Amino acid sequence: MKKAPVIISLGGSLIVPKAGIDAAFLKRFRAFIAKRVAKGGRFVLICGGGSTARAYQKAARAVGPLSREDVDWIGIHSTRLNAHLLRTVFRKLAHSTVVKNPLAPPSFREPVLIAAGWKPGWSTDYCATLLASSLGATTVLNLSDIDHVYSADPRKDPKAKPLEYIGWKAFRRMVGNRWDPGANVPFDPVAAKMAERIGLEVKMIAGRDLAEIGKALDGKPFKGTVIG
Repeated sequence: MKKAPVIISLGGSLIVPKAGIDAAFLKRFRAFIAKRVAKGGRFVLICGGGSTARAYQKAARAVGPLSREDVDWIGIHSTRLNAHLLRTVFRKLAHSTVVKNPLAPPSFREPVLIAAGWKPGWSTDYCATLLASSLGATTVLNLSDIDHVYSADPRKDPKAKPLEYIGWKAFRRMVGNRWDPGANVPFDPVAAKMAERIGLEVKMIAGRDLAEIGKALDGKPFKGTVIG
């Protein structure tokens, strides 16, 4: 029986920052994952929407009012576009289809499986948590453009401190219980509730720091935050 794959939630801000698709990062990330695969690693990579989602949402709002569901669907399809980009980048290593339903991932022999958003009300953090549960994984690596969870919003509170560890109860007190499309929180509150229930550990790491990601994969101390 194969061991459970590593679940990596790849923030859309890494794939498509404000300046556009970051091909240089994707090239580095592909090489990093390929080296891990060569050593027997298996990965599920679930993609966020990034600036693509925000650009489409902004354009739609400029034309007329949007419902919450409209905002969600734009974000979901942005994650799917990014996922197809990633599947193309990982063509030689990845399963041939992109996973949309995290409750029914395919049985895959390839070392990499690419996933995207599913339906309104479900963030990719929540999908990553569901995929971990479905595939027997106990840890999710959450890669984004932030390096830690902070004691407060560092953009608003100059005294905010980076945290190396925070328990789920304390984390959920910080972020609340409701998820909002485009909400700027380190990890979706709804996903956090489920992660606490199933005993999942989430490692928050700055996604462009591949050396620190490697340490986290190896179970070594790393620069970032463990939520668990």
